[in-house]
Amino acid sequence: MTAKPSYRADIEGLRALAVILVILYHFEVPGITGGFIGVDVFFVISGFVITQLLERAFEKGTFRFREFYARRIRRLVPVFLLVSTVTFLMISPFYIGDAYYIFAKSWIASLVGLSNIYYFDELTQYFAPATQSLSLLHTWSLAVEEQFYLIWPLALYLAYRFGKGRNGHWPFRITLVLTFALSVYMAASWPAAAYYLLPARLFEFMLGTGVALFSRQLPALNRPTAEVLAGLGLAMIVATGLLLTKHDHFPGYNALWPTLGTAMVIYAGLHQGTTLTARLLSLPVMVFLGGLSYSLYLWHWPPVALLHYQLIELTWPIRLGLMALVVLLSWLSFRFVENRYRHRPWSFRKSFMVFIFVPLLIIWAIQSTIRIADDLSFRIPEERRELYRIIANNNPADLYKRCFKGDPVAFNQGKACLFGAQPENGQPNAMLIGDSHAIAQIGFVEQLIQDTDYSLLMVTRASTPFLPAHIAKEVQAADPTQVARNQALSDYLSERPMTVFVGAWWSAYLENDAFQAHFLDTIGWLKDQGHTVVMLEDVPELPSTDFAECLLKNMDDCSISATKVKEDLQNFYRFREAAKQRFPDVQWINPRKVLCDDQRCQTVLNGIPLYRDESHLNHVGAIEIGKEYLERFGNPLPEPGSAHRLSGPGSQ
Repeated sequence: MTAKPSYRADIEGLRALAVILVILYHFEVPGITGGFIGVDVFFVISGFVITQLLERAFEKGTFRFREFYARRIRRLVPVFLLVSTVTFLMISPFYIGDAYYIFAKSWIASLVGLSNIYYFDELTQYFAPATQSLSLLHTWSLAVEEQFYLIWPLALYLAYRFGKGRNGHWPFRITLVLTFALSVYMAASWPAAAYYLLPARLFEFMLGTGVALFSRQLPALNRPTAEVLAGLGLAMIVATGLLLTKHDHFPGYNALWPTLGTAMVIYAGLHQGTTLTARLLSLPVMVFLGGLSYSLYLWHWPPVALLHYQLIELTWPIRLGLMALVVLLSWLSFRFVENRYRHRPWSFRKSFMVFIFVPLLIIWAIQSTIRIADDLSFRIPEERRELYRIIANNNPADLYKRCFKGDPVAFNQGKACLFGAQPENGQPNAMLIGDSHAIAQIGFVEQLIQDTDYSLLMVTRASTPFLPAHIAKEVQAADPTQVARNQALSDYLSERPMTVFVGAWWSAYLENDAFQAHFLDTIGWLKDQGHTVVMLEDVPELPSTDFAECLLKNMDDCSISATKVKEDLQNFYRFREAAKQRFPDVQWINPRKVLCDDQRCQTVLNGIPLYRDESHLNHVGAIEIGKEYLERFGNPLPEPGSAHRLSGPGSQ
């Protein structure tokens, strides 16, 4: 059987199926819960097609690395430059702050084939942006493919150059099994790395390359066998697209079903090109969409990301309108951009200079301008600029960075971190301790201690909830800085009794059941030191960071479901109830009382936006909540140092 490459209409149909699954998934069409596996189908196809092209060039002796990469540049980059430039113009009137700057950085990363690494790094940070509004997020898969193109031609060239006459299928099989095992391990242990980085996806490409490399050695298929194999492969792709969800481990073993199914369809088509599956995939509409698949993939996501950013729901009229628009734009870009440049006999140097180097300089200049001198006046209507400043310029972690980002051991005890009354003998009688959620509530706490005798020292640090030293050494051992901070705090808190306000991102930590015991023991330790303990409950968590800017997006209603908020707090409620039973004299202060009724929770109060991202208050918002709390419920705090024991079991 010959392995020479030839046009395969069924492979165009596979491309169409892959991009259709991805589009339906991203357009949130009901029932398409695993459509993201379309990307993995593309990886298998790419492995097969590129290997056949390389084999033909090696056999003819015509392969040149510079020519190969020049063709890749002309094939992939011109349409990307068109789509990304249109996207930049499309989002400029709407994206502000970090969202705009993140786009500019991702633009550069996407152009040089590193967007998967960029997004992996960006999205695993503590203050990660909302993924749904990242306009070039989908280019991560193109970067994975481009990185495969960097390693595979050289690997195959060396195999042809030095491995002639050797039996290469056993090393290939071993490598395929090892890369699959690596994918399973990474999906379980490092899911974000597995999703975005090449090593966990490598076995998917290898399934395609294996069909191309060993087609002569694989068993020949008669018509009935090919029908069954192709039909089963297609069923595996479709079933995975319908049954898998974003909550399942992926890639790993769940990626095997659509990728093995794709390899089975391709393999069956090598022997029998007229199976029912091949005829279905070769329908004119599938071949048409398969030819447009690269453009379809590039165009489909940016408008959806903008809608998410603007908090606009994807209704059926919007979905259908977007589908029609994406197909039209894809056809135009395929005809007038893809086909115009992909076959031009330009050298590698010219292709690189025209499509990568010069655009890179231009995009870098745009990024630098956004970073250094972005003028909002031409992008945001004047009446909304003050709202933007409240959200963007009032991050307590920046306003009081000496109390948040300083030395973890020699924490700042100076005036910059003291609030309320002047301390007697230089010693404050209260502290606010915790993580970024604690410092986000300093404006709220300031209102409560205003015009009282409380002299409060704030000591907070990102991702560092307070735990006594003996607990921190066990729980936070992986981060010596957290251990050192909590050791220093424990030493300080052991010196004398005071009122201690404790804040944290409770719901996040309490996802780990062990933290309930840790936090209960923390309250017990504080009380053993003679402290009066005040627990600050958290504010509702928003659906996304984009929702923090709701007022800037002309939304009529910026409230969120109170039912969803209560569901998110179930672990916290269990912890609070256990703490009340064990420590009935600990006081709980709940800012949600100001924001929530039985149906809705407000994210705007008296015309002021309250949040800076999905879970942190901005400073102006925290102050406004404090004012409203005092007006509606009075001050729950007793005089500091009094013999009065803080009451409750009830949340204040």
